[in-house]
Amino acid sequence: MDPCLVADIGGTNARFALTVNFHDFFSVSVLPCGQYPGIGEAMEAYLSQCGHHGIRHGVMAIATPVLGDQVQMTNHHWSFSVEATRARIGLDTFLVLNDFSALAMALPFLGDGELVRLDRDGESRHGVKAVIGPGTGLGVAGLVPVGDGWQALATEGGHVDFAPSDRQEMEMLKHLWREYPHVSAERLVSGPGIALMYRTLCELSGETPRAGEAAEVVALATDASCPLVRQALGMFSGILGGVAGDLALTFGARGGVYLGGGILGKLGSQFDTERYRERFLGKGRFRAYLEAVPNYLITAEHPAFVGAARFLRQHLAHRA
Repeated sequence: MDPCLVADIGGTNARFALTVNFHDFFSVSVLPCGQYPGIGEAMEAYLSQCGHHGIRHGVMAIATPVLGDQVQMTNHHWSFSVEATRARIGLDTFLVLNDFSALAMALPFLGDGELVRLDRDGESRHGVKAVIGPGTGLGVAGLVPVGDGWQALATEGGHVDFAPSDRQEMEMLKHLWREYPHVSAERLVSGPGIALMYRTLCELSGETPRAGEAAEVVALATDASCPLVRQALGMFSGILGGVAGDLALTFGARGGVYLGGGILGKLGSQFDTERYRERFLGKGRFRAYLEAVPNYLITAEHPAFVGAARFLRQHLAHRA
């Protein structure tokens, strides 16, 4: 079979690869979204760079709702027509799906070496799975067993209301309401959210922020003279746990909750798994219910490629 194009488009980076068997990927390249005026230019740049021509089939996972032919990214300015882009690149097939739908589709196919267990209580079982991941935004999706296969559920669950759980988080919410009429989970549980929480804690404490971007905040985390950074990262871990616990209850995700996205791997040990887990379980009478739900951190290098490729494979098989 000729190579197929696979893409994973986030608010910051556009990742591309080729595949023949729909599981292994080659000619992987990461292009900064900000360097290209549109998705067509980025795709053309990648195909020219990798030296492959005459690609017939392609699939794209993208960080935005996909509701029809016209796609407008949530956290980036790119907007495009699926059909016009297919014709421009010269593809026979061009499928576009939400990036976390692709990540959800990948879950049953990730090996033990691509997942890290975050708990010791939950029992792995077949059933509904949920995936959540902070990056430029906060992605959320579900995966439901259907017969011998799986059906991904695309959602915009990252935009649910942020729900404070203690006095400090309530004070932060009140402060943020001055700037944002709606404070979503994504507003805080994301890369920009880390920077926002740190800046807000500084404002509430009367201190001058020593960092602006999320990467700068994380770099300060080992500095003992900057406790507000560690406080912000601790809040980030806890709030993510609370949102993930809500997600597990909403989906009935007895098959597990999986953490993805681009932020957690960069945090490393600064991701407070104990604080995450306590907030995940802190749902009152349903603590015991959630103790049976396993939690995993996805460590696979390009998991959205796997799910997007499976989606393309199913499409081509049904069309044959």
